Amino acid sequence: MDSLLTWASVVGTGILELWAAIPLGFTLKLHPLLTGILSAVGSMLSAVIVIFFGTSIRNWLVRRTQNKSGGGRSSRMIRIWDKYGIPGIGFLSPLITGAPLGAAIGISFGAEPRKLFVWMTIGIVFWSAFLTTAVALGLNVFT
Repeated sequence: MDSLLTWASVVGTGILELWAAIPLGFTLKLHPLLTGILSAVGSMLSAVIVIFFGTSIRNWLVRRTQNKSGGGRSSRMIRIWDKYGIPGIGFLSPLITGAPLGAAIGISFGAEPRKLFVWMTIGIVFWSAFLTTAVALGLNVFT
């Protein structure tokens, strides 16, 4: 039961933010591979919820972004969208904004949901593997 709660904690944190789930997995003494997988699962779950079921969230975000002139993260995402389209938003948003916000931004820009999900999955898996490896190697330096 204790390991199930540990796994659920990493998945739940991954739903909110990939960056936080990976260090949590290491803190809870999970194997690096399991940490990466659970973090990615949580992040993908949040992307699925927003892309396919989050109509009210998307509508709120569209209204919010239309009312602002831009700046900070939103203008960065606009530049990525203009330059790279769905692959750029899908691949980079898990790292830059987090999966839920990146999915909502992509949909609000008019991305086709299935393509966005495929690219977000690629980005989530890549960044989970990259960040987990970086943390694992960083921790090995100190031991």
